[in-house]
Amino acid sequence: MSKKNNYLVPLLIIGILFFVMGFVTWVNGTLITFFKKAFSLDNTSSYLVTFAFFISYTLMAIPSSMVLKKTGFKKGMSLGLMIMAAGTLIFIPAAEMASYPLFLVGLFTIGIGLTLLQTASNPYVTILGPRDSAAQRISIMGIANKTAGIISQVVIGSLLLSGVAATDPIEELDKVTVPYLILTGILIGLALLILFAKGLVEVSEEEEEPSASGTEPLVEKTSVFQFPNLVLGVIALFCYVGVEVIAGDTIISYGVSLGFPEEEARLFGTYTLAGMMFGYILGIILIPKYVSQQGYLIFSAVLGVIVTIAAIFSSGFVSVLCIAVLGFANAVIWPALWPLALSGLGKFTKIASAFLVMGISGGAILPLVYGGLADSIESTQEAYWLMVPLYMFMLYFGLVGHKKKSW
Repeated sequence: MSKKNNYLVPLLIIGILFFVMGFVTWVNGTLITFFKKAFSLDNTSSYLVTFAFFISYTLMAIPSSMVLKKTGFKKGMSLGLMIMAAGTLIFIPAAEMASYPLFLVGLFTIGIGLTLLQTASNPYVTILGPRDSAAQRISIMGIANKTAGIISQVVIGSLLLSGVAATDPIEELDKVTVPYLILTGILIGLALLILFAKGLVEVSEEEEEPSASGTEPLVEKTSVFQFPNLVLGVIALFCYVGVEVIAGDTIISYGVSLGFPEEEARLFGTYTLAGMMFGYILGIILIPKYVSQQGYLIFSAVLGVIVTIAAIFSSGFVSVLCIAVLGFANAVIWPALWPLALSGLGKFTKIASAFLVMGISGGAILPLVYGGLADSIESTQEAYWLMVPLYMFMLYFGLVGHKKKSW
């Protein structure tokens, strides 16, 4: 059997994991609007949903790296799924108690499990094949991720945001019970599937050459902080996840703030995810045959700046569509960032991956900043100015930052 064929089963299994990660992640946009109504929250408080979910990446990334060193990729992924199941199960008593803080605990717990999955699965996909086509493989994973996101927003959105809201908060919150019980069972089943899967083999990141060119003299490095492309990559990833979550998770509430009914606005998040899927498909076709990973990153960052400004200066459904188009702009930034940031890390790949996963905390902090801006200036539209400097830093990383090999 060829080496390429050996990759197919592991990539299929990882694709299932990315589907699961997408389902539980992209339902947050629906939960923000649902909890905002059920608990009568302001913008800042409602975006604690993303804060609780994503801040776990910062707190648990390094511990996740340590866990993976003990367990390896396979058992680590299975453990991550079990932790996620514990988090989804917390939603049941949270609904019965009508406790927003307990829902946030559940989201934080789900985030812990996802941190372990992300720390294992992203470098796994990067290493499992040629480095110059890593963005292509991660793009395929992204399609699975965003397909799940669209399904979750349509299905969960129809359950939580459709129809007349109950006058009793507990009765309204009961809507989450059945879907999250089902989700808990699915996560446990997948954890067992991963644990006993024969085709998911361990790969060694230490086989990669520390020098990208192969002609430069190798200088022994003792710390991940000696790799500027990694450090700048973590910052760029922080910016990226922030704009990705803002574009995906604020669009429903933004539509409602513009006067669109919830029944219509609940589908706006699927537009963003559809844009991302189109971007991933284009990335698969173009990378690396027609355009390099960094070339696509540069294009995406420039497009992000242009479309953000267009969203701010347009109105109504056109402005909503501009936020949705950011999904297309954002699509290949993640798969392009990972291989550029991990280039030449060699034996430091697992710990470097943990630092990159910590950058996902941009999804916790930056939407909260957006919510604070929206409340303080009383404009959900003007608050999108926050994204312009974030895209500008990603542009810097694509042009200059990823090339730096020393400080």
